[in-house]
Amino acid sequence: QVQLVESGGGLVQAGGSLRLSCAASGSIFSIYAMGWFRQAPGKEREFVAAITSRDGSTTYTDSVKGRFTISRDNAKNTVYLQMNSLKPEDTAVYYCARSRRSFTLVTQSDDYDYWGQGTQVTVSS
Repeated sequence: QVQLVESGGGLVQAGGSLRLSCAASGSIFSIYAMGWFRQAPGKEREFVAAITSRDGSTTYTDSVKGRFTISRDNAKNTVYLQMNSLKPEDTAVYYCARSRRSFTLVTQSDDYDYWGQGTQVTVSS
């Protein structure tokens, strides 16, 4: 059974940084693209970033470009989201997810089949 476990969330002041981790088990991690999504209170879940399985190509939603970096370590079955210059509007529960694809970057939640439980990120002003 596939399991994704996020960690690294917390409370940080605006302008600060956090690094989220997502540890995967139960499948061959390296053959799947991975993504991060977030959901703020009262809002729909939105795409944040994604990374392909092998060559590490990435894509980001416009609001985090230049501030967030997605990466992966296939040897550790882990995907990361480095978040810098955090803003109050980044406050949300962050979820990692496994894509149904390997080499294609997708941004719709329907294209992801397994999800973690989420980790809270709160950015104070």
